[in-house]
Amino acid sequence: MKQKTTIITVFLFVIILAIIPFFHTEEPPAKAVEPSGDLSAEISKLLEIEPVLDGALAGISIRSAEDGKLLYEHIGDTRLQPASVLKLFTAATALSVLGDEYRFTTEVLADGKIDGGTLAGDIYLKGMGDPTLLPTNFDEMAKKLKSMGIKKVAGDLVADDSWYDDVRYSEDLTWNDEHQYYGSQVSALTASPNQDFDAGTVIINILPGKKGRAANISIEPDTNYVNVINETRTVDSKGQHDITIERVHGTNNILVSGTIPANANKTREWVAVWEPTLYAGSLLKKSLEVHGIKVVGKIKIGHATDTMTRLISHKSMPLSELVIPFMKLSNNGHAEVLVKEMGKVVHGKGSWDSGLEVMDAELSGIGVDTSRLVLRDGSGISHANLIPANEMTKLLYLVQSEKWFPAFQRSLPVAGAKDRMIGGTMRNRLKDEALMNRIQAKTGSLTGVSTLAGYVKTRSGKTLIFTVLLNNLLDDRDGRKIEDQLVKILARQP
Repeated sequence: MKQKTTIITVFLFVIILAIIPFFHTEEPPAKAVEPSGDLSAEISKLLEIEPVLDGALAGISIRSAEDGKLLYEHIGDTRLQPASVLKLFTAATALSVLGDEYRFTTEVLADGKIDGGTLAGDIYLKGMGDPTLLPTNFDEMAKKLKSMGIKKVAGDLVADDSWYDDVRYSEDLTWNDEHQYYGSQVSALTASPNQDFDAGTVIINILPGKKGRAANISIEPDTNYVNVINETRTVDSKGQHDITIERVHGTNNILVSGTIPANANKTREWVAVWEPTLYAGSLLKKSLEVHGIKVVGKIKIGHATDTMTRLISHKSMPLSELVIPFMKLSNNGHAEVLVKEMGKVVHGKGSWDSGLEVMDAELSGIGVDTSRLVLRDGSGISHANLIPANEMTKLLYLVQSEKWFPAFQRSLPVAGAKDRMIGGTMRNRLKDEALMNRIQAKTGSLTGVSTLAGYVKTRSGKTLIFTVLLNNLLDDRDGRKIEDQLVKILARQP
């Protein structure tokens, strides 16, 4: 996930349910299934000497990528919170169920005829899950409609999100996350502000103004769907940089307050909008107006029918490409869309329950023991998700034989690679020259949780599969150091 300035929600009370899956007075000793000399000794020593693990749980599993043999485990069968490492399950099942060439479709339809430049009736924007729609895509749609001779829509612009159900948030999302970009509402019709594809969000850009004056604030995309209330103040260059962004619950009123030094660089914050379906509709309406097409009516939510005339059919990038920003940047919205899409394609119902049922069945078919898992969403944001480290390494071994594995492997962040779409969430970790291009892994973090799982090449070029699930940490940031040390131990193996 992006690292940004804290965004504070506007609630009088926030109820946080802390789910603690296990109570142990003492962890069992670390073990190797077959003792492997220095590997077992080094990892055991690391676990013993790290003070941040006092009172915490460390689920560790290491396998050979060649034959799947379990080389080392430490409470590897204990269910722990995976955080975003869970996305490995989601990506694998989506590629398996949907296929790496799968594309999302968005349609523009009409319920009337075009006569003398006027489209009689309403125009419909029907979303079918695409999280990658950009303002430029709406411009392209407007150009095509103009080329058809349309100058005016006599009725309304109807936004249709009925491809999925109307449940916007996963079951365990906490209230204080719902305005964050990583907690944005899930809709079959939505839009992204840029090519990070954080669907259902806008970007707030903040630059200092003149000393004593308000900061200069702009929105990406340029839209009036959200209302920014600017209560900032530009202070002396030595003053405090303390900007707070709040979105009022149930509205698109975004309050920006605080101070920004006169010499400060631009601050960029992603904020989730309220009701992404109408957000997408508003962007299309604006594009229509820019290209000379007037919509007489209003924007509203409704359902298109099979009898309507399809004017435009827009296809997304293939799933093999979408998994790059999804996994590299750990995009929660993509994960939840893929869950609902699997449910829609397999069972005809675009819901979390339906999609998670598909995930369970597909993982079982691949060879994962799903009786040992608790899956509550596709992103890992729920503290109720539980998996054993051994089942994750089992998945990472088994998927190597799948035809879609190259797309899966390409999606994993490469440690130390500077390019965001290569290094992703691992670009600032394990940057030693000797480790370059040897580690591909998915990161994860929640409050008190830090996780890492993937592949590492040893000194001789052999590949090891690893999963590290650290739970009950006092500070989840402490876990990264332990994970990196463990990966270095693996990379030093012959």
